[in-house]
Amino acid sequence: MLHYGALCPPEKRRRESAGGTLRAVHELLGRLIVEYEPDAMAVESVFAALNLNTALRLAEVRGVVLLCAEQHGIPVHSYSPRQVKASVAGYGQATKEQIQLMVRAILALQETPQPADAADALAVALCHLQAEHTRRRFVFPSESPSTHAARAAGGATHNRALRISTGR
Repeated sequence: MLHYGALCPPEKRRRESAGGTLRAVHELLGRLIVEYEPDAMAVESVFAALNLNTALRLAEVRGVVLLCAEQHGIPVHSYSPRQVKASVAGYGQATKEQIQLMVRAILALQETPQPADAADALAVALCHLQAEHTRRRFVFPSESPSTHAARAAGGATHNRALRISTGR
């Protein structure tokens, strides 16, 4: 693991300018992409939140993340919250605390990742790594054997996934 964290813009900035917050996400993500050169990005799909405003803010940030990835030519993989939870904790209804503890255990971290959004980001990355391992191990109908062989012949790659949180 190279780095993890969560972008938490100050409340004042979020209230003053939604565009400014989205711009900060785009700039930070662009810098992280240049610094770490990820092979892929993994994002959590937008879910039907109880709070419509939260769902809209998440969708806006997700759009910025997808745009930034496209601008840098990085493929993006999307996973539902249940997929992430099932992949990391073995249970699609796992709590945030359970996800934090499992991420800590899987990555053999000394401390529990904080804030919870950072643990969520790591969980999405772990989910993607597991899904990518399965994709590479098996040739799926949408992938020809020559495409699979060409990808496999590419040698070891370092899968890195980024997730940005705006501090819901």
